Amino acid sequence: MEAHRKIPDCPVEMTLQLIGDKWKVLIIRDLMSGTKRFNELMRSVTGITQKVLTSHLRAMEQDGLLTRKVYPEVPPRVEYTLTETGRSLKPILDSMVAWGTDYKNTTAGKQS
Repeated sequence: MEAHRKIPDCPVEMTLQLIGDKWKVLIIRDLMSGTKRFNELMRSVTGITQKVLTSHLRAMEQDGLLTRKVYPEVPPRVEYTLTETGRSLKPILDSMVAWGTDYKNTTAGKQS
């Protein structure tokens, strides 16, 4: 984690500092299934720009949520993998899936 970032007293605020951005949650979602290359993430995280993806991947690496491995090839191959800390977010994402599914099912009936 960045040395200058203040650790909040509230655990919810701490979690939001790490994954409170829509793109970060989607990156984590896609890395839950395993290691991905940069272009795979670009394709799977619909709507993200290359600049924003690069920025978020760097921040998430600094925060210890993922690792970045560069292979000495031409062109260079870079792979991203969740760390144990990153994988420990799975229950949160699973809860988001369950809640989102329930919400969609509930509101779909009301919109008819």
